[in-house]
Amino acid sequence: MKPVILFASAVCPGQFSLLCQHLNDAGLADAFYLTMPGNKARNDARYTNLLAFDPDGDINKPGYYYAARTERSARLSRGLLKAVQQFIADRGRPDLIVCHSNWAPPQFLFDEVDVPVVSYIEFPSYHAHGWDPAYPPDPGQRLTDRNAEMVAFHQVLRSALTIVPSAYARSLFPPELQPRIAVQFEGFDVRPEPAVASDGPFTVGFAARDLSSAKGLEVFVRLVDQLVQDGEEMRFVAIGDPAAPTYGYEQQFVHRHYDDSTKTFRDYLLDRYPAARAIEFPGKLPYDQYAALVSRIDLFLYPLRHGVANWGLMEIMARGRPVIASARNFIPELVRHGDNGLLLPDDDGLWLREIRRLRDDPAERARLGAAAALTGADYHIGKIAPKFMALFQRAIAAGNPARGG
Repeated sequence: MKPVILFASAVCPGQFSLLCQHLNDAGLADAFYLTMPGNKARNDARYTNLLAFDPDGDINKPGYYYAARTERSARLSRGLLKAVQQFIADRGRPDLIVCHSNWAPPQFLFDEVDVPVVSYIEFPSYHAHGWDPAYPPDPGQRLTDRNAEMVAFHQVLRSALTIVPSAYARSLFPPELQPRIAVQFEGFDVRPEPAVASDGPFTVGFAARDLSSAKGLEVFVRLVDQLVQDGEEMRFVAIGDPAAPTYGYEQQFVHRHYDDSTKTFRDYLLDRYPAARAIEFPGKLPYDQYAALVSRIDLFLYPLRHGVANWGLMEIMARGRPVIASARNFIPELVRHGDNGLLLPDDDGLWLREIRRLRDDPAERARLGAAAALTGADYHIGKIAPKFMALFQRAIAAGNPARGG
């Protein structure tokens, strides 16, 4: 008999919306996805078995500064509990509930519903993820982060199993908690498009949801600035939203630096490195336009500074594009130096040398890109879904530790 699995996240599409749909389509589970009413309405035609849950009040309502994020978590969790109780009343007990730790926190489910819970946590706190010393948080932000960490640790302790997206993410938790945490990167359904030959200049790209310090925008801008000053005839493209929320505090620094809330980190960097104004910034693109642009870029730079996983890197690799990436954090779990990409330390001279070498060696770029595409294929949802199901079955078998298993 197929297990009944209830996924929960206020965000849709989210980390598990594709997985939920695939489990239904492949007949691996009867899966449902609880999300905010607005997201349900916008995505009903895209996904099956979407259900709605309402937070217990306004999650953006100002509260006590040091506990505001914890209060948001409580409002979401209280609304989730009511929705799960209604699901049980209407449809019966599910075999498992899979919760996003930030957008459907499970803390109020423990001891209230007799269903094992899997928590998905990207990272336990901003401090663990990485506070950039160049753009540090204020003291209040540092203290606020402790409450977020407290909730994350509690979820690990009370969940039947916690899943994180990389081994690096698991390493950010206290050693005492790590045995309770499994590693599984999400699955994708990328449809690769052949690279588009161009008679134009060699194109170097950067892509991230947020054009942030953590994703390495500063490194990319600095490298471009040097290449332009050296007279290199290349095209440079940075795909992403310069105003998107980030995992750091560089926007705070920028607003104070200019005394202007409209300025972005991109603006600040281009003022510091004026030759980098040669970079094209197409902004946040619709998915089909993004995919088409990726296929026209000859080489991607991924100079990550802080991060535990990123779908953007996998999208680039799955589309067969060669990548030079930072040899840090989660990147070595996906990129093998000299095989499916290059891994480099923080040394601008090395990055500049390898950019020029690969520009002059299209055969090597093609080889790296083909190997990157094979890595991407390994993370297709069809291959990843059974791995998630093995983890879910493990959690179901363990029972609910909050009620003694």
